[in-house]
Parts: sequence; structure tokens; C-alpha cells
Amino acid sequence: MEPIVAECLAAAAGACVVTGIGHALPRSRKASRKGSPVVARSAWGGVAVIAAVLAPGPKVVTVPLAALLALAIRRFAEARAGARRRRAMDAEIPQLLDLLAAGSAAGLSAFAGFQRSVQSLRGPLGMELNASLDAVAVGARWRTELSEVTERLALPDLRRAMAVLTRTETLGTSLTGATRDLAADVRSSRRAAVAERARAAPVKMLFPLVFLVLPAFLLLTVVPVLLTTVRSIR
Repeated sequence: MEPIVAECLAAAAGACVVTGIGHALPRSRKASRKGSPVVARSAWGGVAVIAAVLAPGPKVVTVPLAALLALAIRRFAEARAGARRRRAMDAEIPQLLDLLAAGSAAGLSAFAGFQRSVQSLRGPLGMELNASLDAVAVGARWRTELSEVTERLALPDLRRAMAVLTRTETLGTSLTGATRDLAADVRSSRRAAVAERARAAPVKMLFPLVFLVLPAFLLLTVVPVLLTTVRSIR
């Protein structure tokens, strides 16, 4: 019974590893545009099921287990990829604010400076904002498009930046000072957040130290001495 269970688990694990690696590999932009998420999910689920069917062991256990684990791995990979993309977009916001301030100091209007600033961004935030500018180029209202993309991305600092941009365009005030002050505020808040995480790191390290490192240290140092002592007493 134990060898059969081991074979089933090994087959399911292998199928899930194939599925997870395939999903985690970066895809080209053309492939991501052409492919459908439903088709990709079905394809990788099919790979997991086929691998489970070809593996030895009872298929009643192997196939459902492989499919469930493949789905869990895919969801985990999607969540990790989404978190990485959000962090990358959030890291571009101070650069966007600096570019807006430079464009305003050069005499550009708020929207013209925003266009030039977005064109200079090379990360995922630039891609998202460029898509909204493409919609503006074909007739959409730029305030509406920026509001929609800000709500969809749900980045607090980007929401503040868009609020400053809209307010200066509406009231006709200078964008340079507002964006520079906001950029300084964003950087200071992020430095404070990094310092807070650094202060919390020693507390988080107590768990692996107490439950992993310390027992291993005791097994390697104290236990042999105790065993030797007990044997010598006998």
C-alpha cells in the first residue's frame, strides 16, 4: 500500500511541478496578447492530467490529486506574479513625479507633461498609463481614463499623484512644487516603511531560530554527550 501511495504522490507532484514551472516562466508580450487565459489554464491542466494518467498507480487517486494541485500551484503563481507587478509599478511612481515636476518647470501643461513623463517610463506602470493615453488619443476624456486606470491599479501613491495632476489642471496652479513635495513625501514614507520592516525583522527571526536552529544545535551537541554519558553509566 505504501509504495502505491508514494507512486501516486510522486506522479501528482511531478505533474504539478510541470504545470507550475510552465506558468511561472515569463511569456513574451505577443504570446500573452494572442493567448486566452482560459485556453492556457485548460492546456496546463491537461498537461497535469496527462502526466498523472501516464504515471503508475490508481488513476482514481492520481488524476484528481494532480488536477487539484495544479490548480493550487497556478493560483499561487498568479498571485505571486500579480504582487511582483504591483511592486514594480509602485516603485515607478517617484520617478513619474520627478518627471512631472521637470516637465512643469520646462513650461509644459499638466497633460502634456504627463504624456512626456509616461513615455519615459519603461516598466509596467508605463505600459498601463500608455494604454490609457492611447484611449485618450482616439477621443476619450483624459481625466476619465486616468481615474479609471488609477482605480483599477489601486495604488495609493498613484491615486495621490493623479489627484494633484487633476487639481493643478483644474485650478491652473503650478504643478512643479506640488509634484516635488509629493515625491519627497512618498520617498520619506517609503523609507519609514523600510525602516519599520527592518526593525520587525529580528522578531520574525525568532521563530526559525527557536524552532529550527536551536533544536538542530541541541541534537548535534547535547544529545551525543547525553548518549555517551548514559552508555558509560551502564
